Amino acid sequence: MRRGIALGLFALVLVIGSMLAFTSPPRLLSLYDRARGGTAGAQQLAEGVAFGSHGQTLDIWAPEGAGGAARPVVIFWYGGGWAKGDRTSYAFAGRALARAGFLVVIPDYRKVPQVHFPAFLDDGAEAVAWVEDNIAQFGGDPKRLAFMGHSAGAYEAIMLALDSKRLVAAGAVPANVKAAVGLSGPYDFYPFDSPRSIAAFSEWPQPEATQPITFARADAPPLLLVTSDGDETVRPRNANNLGAKLRELGAQVEVKNYGPLDHEEIVMALSVPFRSKGPVLADSVAFLKARMAE
Repeated sequence: MRRGIALGLFALVLVIGSMLAFTSPPRLLSLYDRARGGTAGAQQLAEGVAFGSHGQTLDIWAPEGAGGAARPVVIFWYGGGWAKGDRTSYAFAGRALARAGFLVVIPDYRKVPQVHFPAFLDDGAEAVAWVEDNIAQFGGDPKRLAFMGHSAGAYEAIMLALDSKRLVAAGAVPANVKAAVGLSGPYDFYPFDSPRSIAAFSEWPQPEATQPITFARADAPPLLLVTSDGDETVRPRNANNLGAKLRELGAQVEVKNYGPLDHEEIVMALSVPFRSKGPVLADSVAFLKARMAE
């Protein structure tokens, strides 16, 4: 009897270990966030909605019991070095922003090595165009959009906020973008010196066109650039350099440094279990609400 129980427990441990081995850290964080009450006050309105011209999909999150006036919309792009990540693993971010009163769209995008720059940006622009054309039926205001992302997703958010021509090419209206928040994003990283940036960008013949800082402009939407001294993956100079360039041009920009937090802890702080690491969510929400008021 005891031997049977022991074997059963051993088998259970093997199954759980196997599941964890094939589960990404963001997905585990979303599961942990859910277990710690992260679903309270938020609901998923749609999952795996098709958009764009390359089989992309997106998820939509909203405040629980959403209704009434059209809500401002945040499009959130996840990170992963342009090579990995998926929309479902970032449910914790969608829920956090939805609880704050936003309609939240988390789109997927194509990744390296299947594609290289600028394909993932084009996918992002197609997501914006889809939101403008369709979000009203989900209770969102297509004329009050904000972009947000972490790491490679912050690159996506800030690059699309600055390079308005890419949005226009996809059929989107840049004037609808009221603000953008970049969490631990790379904005000034040429020459390419990491395997991921080399893989994603080195084939493009004009490297300066891959850099968000190249597109800094006085009339850019207000930007919040979040960084931290403890980030050894994307150094603070990225946010500092872009922030300085935008200020020099007269654009509205804030740079916030969360001290010792590392690259992953910045986005973890959006979740319920790790909210105490720093006021990343509260500061981002306050910034967005101030610029997306009717």
